[in-house]
This record gives sequence, C-alpha cells and structure tokens, in this order.
Amino acid sequence: MKAQSFEYQLRYANPPTPDAEARLRAKRVALAEFERLYARKPARMSWWSARSALWGGFATVCVVVIGVSVVWLMPPEHREGRVHLPAPRVEQRSEQTPPNRTSLKGEQKVETGSTPVAEAARGYPSTATAEAARGAPSPSASGAVREVPPVSQPPRERKQSQVGRARPSPAPTERPVQAKEPAPSPPVAASSPELPGQTTTFAEQVVVTGARLQNRPPQQSASPTTVVVGAQAANETSALEEVSVTGDKRPGVLSGLFSRKVSAPPTPAPVAPTPAEGRDKFQHFETNPVKRAADDPVSTFSVDVDTASYSFVRRKLKEGRLPQPDAVRVEEMINYFDYAWPVANSREEPFKPTVAVSDSPWGEGKKLIHIGIKGYALPARQQPDVNLVLLLDVSGSMNAPDKLPLAQRSMTLLLDALKPTDTVAIVVYAGAAGEVLPPTPVKDKETILDALNALRPGGSTAGAAGIKLAYELAERSFRKGGVNRILLATDGDFNVGITDQNELKGFVEREREKGVYLSVLGFGEGNYRDEMAQALAQNGNGVAAYIDTLNEAKKVLVQESTASLFPIAKDVKVQIEFNPATVAEYRLVGYETRALNREEFNNDKVDAGDVGSGHTVTAIYEITPVGSKGRLIDERRYADSSGDARDKGNEYGFLKIRYKLPNGFRSRLLQQPILMDAGVPAALAEDVRFSTAVAGFAQILRGGKYTGSLRFEDVIREAEGALGEDAYGYRDEFVDLVRRAQRARGM
Repeated sequence: MKAQSFEYQLRYANPPTPDAEARLRAKRVALAEFERLYARKPARMSWWSARSALWGGFATVCVVVIGVSVVWLMPPEHREGRVHLPAPRVEQRSEQTPPNRTSLKGEQKVETGSTPVAEAARGYPSTATAEAARGAPSPSASGAVREVPPVSQPPRERKQSQVGRARPSPAPTERPVQAKEPAPSPPVAASSPELPGQTTTFAEQVVVTGARLQNRPPQQSASPTTVVVGAQAANETSALEEVSVTGDKRPGVLSGLFSRKVSAPPTPAPVAPTPAEGRDKFQHFETNPVKRAADDPVSTFSVDVDTASYSFVRRKLKEGRLPQPDAVRVEEMINYFDYAWPVANSREEPFKPTVAVSDSPWGEGKKLIHIGIKGYALPARQQPDVNLVLLLDVSGSMNAPDKLPLAQRSMTLLLDALKPTDTVAIVVYAGAAGEVLPPTPVKDKETILDALNALRPGGSTAGAAGIKLAYELAERSFRKGGVNRILLATDGDFNVGITDQNELKGFVEREREKGVYLSVLGFGEGNYRDEMAQALAQNGNGVAAYIDTLNEAKKVLVQESTASLFPIAKDVKVQIEFNPATVAEYRLVGYETRALNREEFNNDKVDAGDVGSGHTVTAIYEITPVGSKGRLIDERRYADSSGDARDKGNEYGFLKIRYKLPNGFRSRLLQQPILMDAGVPAALAEDVRFSTAVAGFAQILRGGKYTGSLRFEDVIREAEGALGEDAYGYRDEFVDLVRRAQRARGM
C-alpha cells in the first residue's frame, strides 16, 4: 500500500514553479560537495566498498520485488491513476474568522484547518493568493464581505489549489441543495513524511454536495469520516448529505494529501410508512371445544376481570384493520362493560351469583347460560389508605406519543382519584432501574407531577430490574391494613435481565404472598407484548388493562379506580357440573387462558383471579339440551345414565364458586343449582342481550367456529336493541366498532 501511494505521489505531485537562479546555486553546491567527497578517492574500489555495493543492489532488488507484488495484489480500483476533484466553489470568508474553524451555513458544513505555512511547504499558493485566484470575497474597510467574480484557472492549477484545502461552500439558501450524481471515489494514498522544520497540521475537509438519502444510516469506515446531517425543514424527513472527507489524523503525517468520499444515491420517492401490523405478541390459544356432558360433565375456570383485549381490538378497528385472532379474548370483551347484576350487601359476603338462561342466537336448539357476579362496592369511608408505586417503562421502545407521554398523562388523572393521605412513589427502568421519587403523600401533588413530567424515554428495557426495585420500595413503605400495589406501565418488551416469562411469574408469585400486588397497564402497538402483561397481572393478583386513549385512562383509573385498587375477593374460581340427563353438550364461551383442572377447584394453594370493589364478571355457557337436533357429538352406544341425574330432571347443572377474602387464607364456598326454568329476569333482559351480542361479535373476530351463520348485521341488531342507560357511551361505541369490522372485512 505504501509503495503504491509513493508512486501515486511521484506521478501526480505538482511541484512549485522552479526558480532558475535557485537551481543554479543548488547545482554548484552539489558539484562542490561531490568534488570534496569523491574527487580524491583512489580509482580502485576497496573490498568493503564492493561488499556494500553488493548488499545495496540486493536490497534494491528486494524493494522492487515487494513493490511490484503489492501493486499486483492490490484491488483494481486502487490502481487507478486518476484523481476526481470537483470544481471549485465560491467561498465567503471574513477576517474575523480564525483558522481551524467549523462554519455551519444552512444545511452545509465546512471544516478547515490547513495553515499558510503547511500549504507553502507543500508547494501550494497561500490562502490569500488562492482565494484571490478563485475570486473569493475580500473584506472591505467595514469588515463586510463582498463577492468577487471568479477567475478561471487552467485545469492543472485548479486541481493543485484544491488538494488538502477546505472546499468553499456557497451562500446559504432557504431551499435544500439539489442532488447530483456522486463522483467516483479516488484511490487512497498515504501522506508523505514530515519535512524538517515544517509545522504538521491535522485537518479534515468536509464538503456537502447535496445528495440526500432518506432514512439510511451513515456508511461505516475504518478511517476517520465526518457525517453531516442537513437541517430538517418543516414536514420534511431527515436526510443524509453526501460528504467528502480529506485528511489523515495519524501523528507525523501531513494532512490533505489524499481524498476519500462517502456518497449517497439519489433520493428515492417518498414511501408511506407501513403500519406495524402483526408484530404485537399475544399468547396463542385454541377456542374451547364442545364437550359431551356424559363424558366430561365438570367445567372449572378462574374468573377474569381484565379488559385489555377490548381496548386493543377497538384500536385496531378504528385504524381500519381487523385484529389478529389471538388478540381477541371473548371474556375480556364481555367484561369490558358494566352489567346490573345484583350486588351483595356485606363486605364479608362480597358477591352473590346470578344465573339467567336464554336461547342462543347463533345455534338453533341451543341455550345460553349467563353466570354473573358483581363485587361489593366499598364506601369511601371503608376504603383503606393506598401505598402505590408507579413503575414506568422509560426505555427506547416507549418513545412514542401513545406510550410514555400517554402514560404520564394517565398517571396525572390517577392522582385526582387518590386520597390526600395516600402515598405515591415512582420507579423507572430502561437499561437499568432507578428510584425517581420516594413515597410522597398525594397532598404534595406538585412534587409528584414534577417528577412524573421530567421523565424521558431512551435505552434498553431492564424490566425485571425495575420490578424488583419497585417491590423493594413497596415493602419499605408497606402499610399494614392498607393497599400496597405496584402499577406497571409498559409495552411489555423486556430485553435486559430476566426475560423468561416463567421466571418472572415465579418472582411475582413469591412477592404477592407478602401482600404487595401488581397491576399492568399496556401502551402502544407494534412492539406490544400482551402475553407478558397478562402473565404478570394474573400472577401478581392484579388487573391487566390496555390504554389506547386518554378516555380509556379515565375509565380505568378514575371511573373504575376503586375496582382497580381495592380487592374485595381473591382466588375466585367457578365450577359447574352439568346434568347428563338434561344437557347433552356444553361449551364455555371464552376463558381459554383461565381454564383449571377439576381437582384445582378445592386446592387453596392454586392461584385464581381477583375481584375488585364494584367489578362485574360474566361467564356464558352454550348448552345443547337432551333431545335437541343441534347436537354435534353422537350419542354413545353404551351410555349409562345415572339415577341421581334422572332425579334432578329440572336442573341443567350445579354451580359452585370458591373465593378468599383479601386477607384470608382459607376459601369459602357458594353454590346453587341452575334450573331449567330460570329464564331471564326483566331487569336483566337488556344486559343479557347486550352481553350475548358482544360474545357473538368476539367469536366472529376469532373465526366464528361455533357461531354458524351469525353475521355482523345480527350483532348490530341485537346490540342496538339493548343499549339501555349508556351513561358514558360505551355501548354505542361498540355498535360503531361492529360496523367498522364489517367494513374492514368487506362484508
């Protein structure tokens, strides 16, 4: 490489104009020195001189062989002898601008650092002379800069005046520089050795030529390269300018003897951003199958009060897209709405079940069994103090308007729903976790808001470290007899520390036994990890919600704040035993991710869902009565009906519910039969119809495996007839979502 570079310099170096008198004096001095050294030498060469000449010749041959080999092995593009130097540009300079400066004009940047001494040592004209030759502006008496028309130069002189010097930049303009074809890159040549008595300068020449490349990172290079990004105009995407770099920053090497160029292709036509569809992660599950009551008469599941699925589905439909099937959890779609199930009168018996039986709108000859419970609503005087830790994800993945900024505004709404005696602490995590605010009374609201609004996103996502720190802080400020809860706001993307879902679940399970619960609020799309949020909330005795708008934040954190913060029952499980004498087949609508084994119902060590103050929970079973033509499973040839079942001919089944009080360790049991003539009470008729419409809509979005010929028009008709007293407009919004889904599917 060095041999080629040296040859390059010898071939294309432009020495200064020779001085005749100086050459004559130098010749005389050289002749005199030669005469002094060699004139009186004997004619016969000594043995030592002969050996020195022999070794010198051998060394010369070796150098030649090595040089030829290096040139031969060099890539063809490095063997070119041409140097592509762009045409000069008009430069504006003032006497007040010192050397070694960086001037930024509009979208263009020029770094200069060569000195007149270094230019003269290389045989270049001085800065003033070169600028005068190019027509650079000269300062007036008042210091103003005026332009001088450029003077044309011969091609050779023009190239000589530009090597190693900063290329002048044009006057700034309001419009971006037009792109042009990139020039081919010249071969890289090494600098010449430093001359005695010469000042070495280390400069980089940066030239912006105007080519723009949209959304592309700068090219990587082992040699020093400077990248200049142009100023971004209004409604204009950021672009990468074409940059030419000259100068070598190695000590003892003159700068400016080679040029390197990083060029960008012409700007492609703007392309509309592609929506982040299908990249959100949800747990995959299969729709509950139809079961034969004679073979498997018992169904067991954990209750679910989460609403994240409905909010996410709503967001997708408002964007004009259908959600992915695994994002649709039927039970969360149903439980998003409030129903007028009868309420218990005591905190010691926090709820009582309600059973209603109606015809199935999508299955001829089938029935729907609604099981509804509504949690006891704690009066304000009975609400305990809250020790709340806000755990906020401030990683780079939260850098979007619908993520961290929306989370900050949501937490501001939550502060209005808390009592002055409650305390709030703030923990954040990105690449690491940190405590932003110690436990602070809500009455000191300004301090909490200042800490909350100062957060900015950036970095990786050490979610596990943040969860651990939040639990430590909650335990230090633990309130005995109060509510100790962590509220996690995240998109669920954990990529640092503990990232295994099962390991995180185990950690959260151990911590909940200490009385600290965990709820999760999901934000954003394209990177949303619903499966992680669901796992943490289910095992942390908390709720999982998805916040897509500020209105949803108001619903979850203000209107339903008592349900989100104050549990009235935990580990709530439901089990139904169907009567084979009256029920041929059954199917649980939804709750696929909440299924329990039959033996887990009576095991108090098995975790289940929690119910908060005022929460409503609804479950729907579709059954096929005995003798109905809507059966999907053939009768067994050797069926043996039990005598006890025949004696209970007026029952479809038997309902049992187990639960624990918030501070209890032993479960309590509620039970009652499901009568065939239960019917639907008049006061609950609208709620039963509306919940049925929501269940049908959710099943259609999941593929409609068991809904037969049910269509969106049927859902709209059923829902519009059951709007009832829609105080906040949620049911009317549901009808609009069904119409949006109909348009998105093209039906």
